[in-house]
Amino acid sequence: MSDYETDDEKVEAIKKWWKENGMSVVIGLAVGLAAVYGWRAWTDYRNSVGSQASAAFEQLAASAEAGQLDSAAKQEEILSNRFGSTPYPSFGALVIAKARYDQGDAAGAITTLQQVIAKAPDPALARLAALRLARIQLAEGQLDAAAATVAAHDKTPAFAGDFAAVRGDIAAARGDHAGARREYERAIAAGTSLPQLIRLKLDNLPAAG
Repeated sequence: MSDYETDDEKVEAIKKWWKENGMSVVIGLAVGLAAVYGWRAWTDYRNSVGSQASAAFEQLAASAEAGQLDSAAKQEEILSNRFGSTPYPSFGALVIAKARYDQGDAAGAITTLQQVIAKAPDPALARLAALRLARIQLAEGQLDAAAATVAAHDKTPAFAGDFAAVRGDIAAARGDHAGARREYERAIAAGTSLPQLIRLKLDNLPAAG
């Protein structure tokens, strides 16, 4: 037998259920719709911000490539002010640091990379900046500073191979060929991004004896 024998009983049951639960249903639908449209609005906003930040970064990179570092620095400041919650300011600063070093301003490049490390929103960006900083310090003969940078930031497997390669270069610069060999082998085993170069450096070390 049906739960409700007549259409009238069915209608009355529906009316009673709606009276007791209708407001909850309306509120639930409203909340659900607000969540859906709120999420869509947030996604659209985030995509818009990402597009604007990407365009600003491309302008910065073009300025740096053209050697217009004053313009690039101003664009990096705009990135920091308008898109500070994104990684783009750090990317821009990395580009500027390279351009400064290429133009012979090692001190400026070092300062810029130190600022990236301090402000990077993502630890991976900070470690990338630290790796570049250590390489510049090494190239400038600042061996103790380079070693300290590596020690402070070689914390994850992602950059372990490249940091080991820098330690190998530091050891080689100090005349510690055994230490350099050990670190170069470690770099290759850990997956350095420049395996052929590290293998060449390893092969060119004086034979152990």
